[in-house]
Amino acid sequence: MDGGPLTKNILFVKTSSLGDVIHHMPALTDARRHLPKAQFSWVVEEDFAPLVRLHPAVDEVIPVATRRWRHAVFAPTTWGEIRSFMRRIRTGPYTEIIDTQGLLRTGLMMRGARARRHGYDRDSIREPLACRYYDVRHAVSRGLHAIARNRILTGLALGYMSDVTIDYGLPRENFGSAGRYGLLLHSTARPEKLWPTDSWIALGNALRAHGLRLVLPWGSPAERQRGELIACAIPGAEVPDHAPIDAMAKLVAGASFVIGVDTGLVHLAAAFGVPLVAIFISSRPGLTGPMGPGPIAIVGGEGAMPSVAEAVAAFERVVG
Repeated sequence: MDGGPLTKNILFVKTSSLGDVIHHMPALTDARRHLPKAQFSWVVEEDFAPLVRLHPAVDEVIPVATRRWRHAVFAPTTWGEIRSFMRRIRTGPYTEIIDTQGLLRTGLMMRGARARRHGYDRDSIREPLACRYYDVRHAVSRGLHAIARNRILTGLALGYMSDVTIDYGLPRENFGSAGRYGLLLHSTARPEKLWPTDSWIALGNALRAHGLRLVLPWGSPAERQRGELIACAIPGAEVPDHAPIDAMAKLVAGASFVIGVDTGLVHLAAAFGVPLVAIFISSRPGLTGPMGPGPIAIVGGEGAMPSVAEAVAAFERVVG
């Protein structure tokens, strides 16, 4: 299908978090397949911009810094950056804008654009006030998985129906060969999603029999401290240096397996098809759980704390 005059320049708005950004990638793959001559741009938080640039369907990445701006609201540089961003959106050559984030702040970001703006309708969106900034409002069930919602909204806005195959546009082989290590993703920004430290230590020691190095990445000083506490109790476990998201993507893609709580890198592992065990404690896997081409086992769920034995059994299932 050829990209027509109304779909030549498409701007997607999905700023954060990391898991949400990854969940939007199949929608980009769909759009490129159906509109091969279109130009696709993506507004995303600056920390995640290097990952978005890895998707082959993205022609332009527009970083936004709302997280950083919140900590320096009154700084002249902040307002200068905001004006520059808004001017870029207002003067861009976009014909269609699709806000799959569905928040008031993302609606506000797009209010000055000269393109037709698409988003969820009031019954489909988390923050209904955002609807006032959309020219076209689409009904997409809130009971669907986030990946399906992104794909359906994008297809409705651009005039096609997606097939059932999920393709993140990130072939694992493009990121190097698999290494002899496993990742333990023990940290997440939301404390209610954390698995107990003692459980991680017990799991790590149970995995030592498989002879693989265990690596515990981190994203903040508190996460590093927690990782070091866990690693000290597991002989041979490592806490690597901090790395940007594109380098983390290579680390995840190269792992023999990943075990982690509901955090962004777990969804990246699913996107690459890395054998994965996802530990859910306070969120609903049916709405935001990892989906991908590789073996995936999910233990726990909303209000259900999984045991170490459940995690070990799930690991044995996914690694064969």
